[in-house]
Amino acid sequence: MTKSALITGITGQDGSYLAELLLEKGYKVYGLIRRLSTPNLSRIEQILDKIDLIEGDLTDQSSINNALKESMPDEVYNLAAQSFVATSWNQPVLTGDVTGLGAVRILEGERQVCPDAHFYQASSSEMFGKVNETPQNENTRFYPRSPYGFAKLYAHWACINYRESYGMHASNGILFNHESPRRGIEFVTRKITNGVARIYYGLGNELRLGNLNAKRDWGYAGDYVKAMWLMMQQEEPDDYVVATGETHSVGEFAELAFRVAGLDWKEYVVVDAKFLRPAEVNLLLGDASRARRVLGWEPEVTFEQLVTMMVKADLMIYEEKGNVAK
Repeated sequence: MTKSALITGITGQDGSYLAELLLEKGYKVYGLIRRLSTPNLSRIEQILDKIDLIEGDLTDQSSINNALKESMPDEVYNLAAQSFVATSWNQPVLTGDVTGLGAVRILEGERQVCPDAHFYQASSSEMFGKVNETPQNENTRFYPRSPYGFAKLYAHWACINYRESYGMHASNGILFNHESPRRGIEFVTRKITNGVARIYYGLGNELRLGNLNAKRDWGYAGDYVKAMWLMMQQEEPDDYVVATGETHSVGEFAELAFRVAGLDWKEYVVVDAKFLRPAEVNLLLGDASRARRVLGWEPEVTFEQLVTMMVKADLMIYEEKGNVAK
């Protein structure tokens, strides 16, 4: 029998890769999208004729319930969120409502409409924040350092409570930073690769960044959605860290990105205090031993391959636009 899945955040980076993966596996795929005058469907253009989109909003319980009734999914993947850390400082209440309470609304809707469906919550390494041990695993104490981080933590514990209180198959994927050419331009990795492409084609002469010393465990989004799917196939629900086990600084990312384009990053990168966070997370490094052992998951794309992939994709975008100075 064909399985069905409902993905919130299907128009985002992870949602688009996950939708493609599920289609390859023969799923009927539904996606929850907000009603916008000009919806951004660019990441899923290539699969629009293969999926069903349902209008809804994580701040509205009735629309979530209606989406669940329409799709009656075997699996629910909650990937939607206000997911930009910097914005969460300017809009902390909205972030809490969408990223935190939004997950509870989906869990509650699933409990009422399709309690046997498997539920995936997109937790985040930002929940570790001011880390007290390195690397971080599923038992590491949480210490979030942003409204985004503590909103994700609320959702994370909601998932655990619904699992333990109602016997629901609800799992958390504590994903460390994962990037791709589909990453939003507001995130530092894509800001860097886009900046490199602009400078390469003579459309800019500098790239302003914040803390170059912040270190992250960066992986490829296409690899990480496979871990999400594997969690939903397990007989028992659980929580899993998904990470590469390597850490690299923002400065390293920038240096490599410029090198891919044949440029010296030191000639173009400028540190700008306005991009510094009120409370910085200096180091995140994940221990994905449980995911490797239980799920059989392994990251396939290396850090160097990831950065190269993203730079080449952005160079191609500007080349195809034809509005380049060179």
